[in-house]
Amino acid sequence: MKDFFREENGEVVPIDDSVLIDFKDGDIVEGDVVRIDKDEVLVDIGYKSEGLIPSNELSIRKGADPHDVVELGQHLEALVMQKEDADGRLILSAKRAAFEKAWNRIEESYNDQRVVEGPVIEVVKGGLIIDIGLRGFLPASLVDIRRVRNLDSFLGDKLECKVIELNRSRNNVVLSRRAVLEEERKEERDKILTTLEEGDIVKGTVSNLVDFGAFVDLEGIDGLIHISELSWNHVDHPSEVVEVGEDVEVKVLEVDRDRERISLGLKQTRKDPWQEIVERVSIGEKIPGRITKLVSFGAFVEVAEGVEGLIHISELAEHHVEESNEIVRSGDEVEARIIDVDAKRRRLSLSLRPPREEREQRSEERGGEQRGSSDRPRRDDRGGGGSDRPRREDRGGGDRPAQRESSGLRTGAFDALSDLDLEEK
Repeated sequence: MKDFFREENGEVVPIDDSVLIDFKDGDIVEGDVVRIDKDEVLVDIGYKSEGLIPSNELSIRKGADPHDVVELGQHLEALVMQKEDADGRLILSAKRAAFEKAWNRIEESYNDQRVVEGPVIEVVKGGLIIDIGLRGFLPASLVDIRRVRNLDSFLGDKLECKVIELNRSRNNVVLSRRAVLEEERKEERDKILTTLEEGDIVKGTVSNLVDFGAFVDLEGIDGLIHISELSWNHVDHPSEVVEVGEDVEVKVLEVDRDRERISLGLKQTRKDPWQEIVERVSIGEKIPGRITKLVSFGAFVEVAEGVEGLIHISELAEHHVEESNEIVRSGDEVEARIIDVDAKRRRLSLSLRPPREEREQRSEERGGEQRGSSDRPRRDDRGGGGSDRPRREDRGGGDRPAQRESSGLRTGAFDALSDLDLEEK
């Protein structure tokens, strides 16, 4: 430097003005790092004074320590922000020079659909920031083929992505790692779709849960287990049966190769508890259970895990029942009789009433008791003393004639009427 500059009146001036480089604001210049401070870095670019790079213009990493970014003597490029500020200093930005240089490269990669690579430098709301010469945003939904719950695990990792969106006016770059992974697995996916057949039993990993079912990664393509195919029991949400990351064995129900969709079933790989009940019980026998729900038309009884039968309101008692809670309550333990098994419709009909034969026998016994009671001799017919209860013909007291004389009584009454002077009355 002393061969080109001299100090004059406390200022550094060139020995020959021709050695001064010519630049303006916005130009990119090159130089060597000559000093590193906590808040700034000085760079010799061959000008009459060193260029100053503030720490926040040194790297796209927020809050980075200048000592961790550059070294003394390091050669770098910087963009001229101000040729001379209020203090006469030359202000540079290494970050903006890197951005300008990187933008052209990123734009070419976007147009050619090439992969870009860089380390994850930040975890932000909704995704990751990747250093690709500028700050590229990788949304959380595009980090992997399956949903990622812990984005912090990617911090510091170098990832390959595709540029899916560019906006120069906003200096915005959106990336997708999922696009790279899907392309790599396309061959595997095509192979799976070609070889997979309905009825196959395959293994996979639960990759995502949604309200209508669970997605399973089959090592190259996702298949869907509809919520109705998760369990033989009623399921309100897939999380009741499986969780993300769980390894499962599923049955292939349908393969749509044109739409690249695979329908899977989990319950088909597990024993059907309803079928077990059908095989174990028979009509007429009793089975223990617990009342699970009362409805207007009866009560549901759980007789095994995931198996419910219905006691119709007419089968709750021998007498007429208006409401189910007159007889049972939710949670009651009961022993019900099986009156019908509909294997096709998966319906089990139960009853708390005795069997018909038992009811008829009870009715006959009660009828016999009533007949026996009417055939017993009256007390006044047993030859010993009179009856405490008056006979039908003696009711009303007095010496009333017997019923067989009733016609004479009626005749006498009309004879008595004839003695009256009806005209006078």
